[in-house]
Amino acid sequence: MQKPQLLGSVMATPNGTLVHPLYFLLVGIPGLGPNLHFWLGFPLCFMYTLASLGNLAIVLIIRMERRLHEPMYLFLAMLSTIDLVLSSITMPKMASLFLTGIQEIEFNVCLAQMFFIHALSAMESAVLLAMAFDRFVAICYPLRHASVLTGPTVAKIGLAALTRGFVFFFPLPFILKRLSYCQSHTVTHSFCLHQDIMKLSCTDTTVNVVYGLFIILSVMGVDSLFIGFSYVLILRAVLALSSRGAALKAFNTCISHLCAVLVFYVPLIGLSVVHRLGGPTSLLHVVMANVYLLLPPIVNPIVYGAKTKEIRSQVFYMFSQEGRYAG
Repeated sequence: MQKPQLLGSVMATPNGTLVHPLYFLLVGIPGLGPNLHFWLGFPLCFMYTLASLGNLAIVLIIRMERRLHEPMYLFLAMLSTIDLVLSSITMPKMASLFLTGIQEIEFNVCLAQMFFIHALSAMESAVLLAMAFDRFVAICYPLRHASVLTGPTVAKIGLAALTRGFVFFFPLPFILKRLSYCQSHTVTHSFCLHQDIMKLSCTDTTVNVVYGLFIILSVMGVDSLFIGFSYVLILRAVLALSSRGAALKAFNTCISHLCAVLVFYVPLIGLSVVHRLGGPTSLLHVVMANVYLLLPPIVNPIVYGAKTKEIRSQVFYMFSQEGRYAG
């Protein structure tokens, strides 16, 4: 197959000449040949199907069941919606790359994918913080829970998460467009991330480095600190309970959320550390990035489905009804 012409627009600016490629080339997983990539495409398609069906089922169950219209479940519906969109932005393109070997992704499409990946990740971080606040109020101030987290308040929190994710990450495509890409056009991942596109530039990236560090600290960094602080207060309140059974029951309501927090933040922190260390992109970078983006949309529905009695019972009911109609 003939390779596309990678050199795109060349623009003269007061600061010099900007060179933008028509395409970036996605590598997938470095070191793996086309055959291994091809066979990896099938489990990836299965993972996407699992993530889509799981998150969609949670959203529909919460929407249809009025008794689930409580803050904890409404935040869970927001989390599942974000995971559904995030997996749809990344996994189909990855599957196409693995199964067909087509590496090209248009320059502007790559920037758009990069924006949505980072913005949706920030939204997910905000929703995880909101869920931690919900558990904090429910355990530490149970009598005030209904008055603090009302329906309008939950809606405002969701809108704030959406707005913050959009506002903080909206500049990223534009500060990447001010760079010139006159050397390699190969992105050493299966999708586009700010750090990797930035490394392809042959011009000064100080603004990108500083702004990227600023938003990762002020968004995910602040969120993770508040989540940790919430759980310190929750743990103190749980340990103060006189009954061990009551303490275990109270903390058990947090297990699913703790799993979601760990699945989201551990790969994120690892990915941030390996990127900040600099050097060429290694297999570790790629694996951490894949875990960070692919794991939460798959794991979250499984964990919440298994640990949340109301959702689990609704899933069983749906399958029993389908079996009855099929019989």
